[in-house]
Amino acid sequence: MGYVVEARGLEKAFRRKRAVDGVDLVVRAGERVALLGANGAGKTTTLLMLLGVVSPDAGVVEVLGHPLPRERSEAMSGVGFSAGYLPLPDRMKVIEVLRVFGDIYGVPDAEQAAVDGLARFGIHHLKDQMANELSSGQRTLVGIVKATMHRPQLLVLDEPTASLDPDVASRARAGLEEICDEDGSALLVTSHNMTEVERICERVVFLSRGKVVANGAPSDVAAEFGQPDLEQVFLHLAAEDWE
Repeated sequence: MGYVVEARGLEKAFRRKRAVDGVDLVVRAGERVALLGANGAGKTTTLLMLLGVVSPDAGVVEVLGHPLPRERSEAMSGVGFSAGYLPLPDRMKVIEVLRVFGDIYGVPDAEQAAVDGLARFGIHHLKDQMANELSSGQRTLVGIVKATMHRPQLLVLDEPTASLDPDVASRARAGLEEICDEDGSALLVTSHNMTEVERICERVVFLSRGKVVANGAPSDVAAEFGQPDLEQVFLHLAAEDWE
């Protein structure tokens, strides 16, 4: 099974503080991986380097076989990215936003793909609503639809359910699992919801102070730290980060 993400020796510093310090990370085709750690552990910086948005100070990144940043356009054509903090164009209807995105990515019948995506996540009723009228949770769901319309080989999601009510978050997880099962998409996700991670991810990578400190199946990582579950591992590492 090939890699959809292969990063070796990633380093990044901001104002002389090293945010990422020698991170190695691989994701295999179809694999579901969580990148975990307390705030400031280096998760988002690592994700941004994997997306070619931030250039590493050292190390190499390949996504879908394309080296970054040289072949970023080719790599990103097969990647979907969503985060709750990403804005949507305010003066467009939801269906218009999704149709434009689908056209950019060459999705056949972009409008139908948008309608299908909205229905998958239970938000078909938002189709004709203006983007600036959406709640933060609704924006997050529309962002996930946008990221999945072109059936990417790799889905990268930064805190995908952080602003969602529990019932909506459950529906979002079900939709994401359905897409991964149908298309064989790999998933790389950050989350502070350890129960969610244990449900949908087969492998977790914990960062602490910019370094990988654990990498394995959720149950194996918990056992490695002598903890009953991932939440306790998270709390243990967060406490160390504050020391």
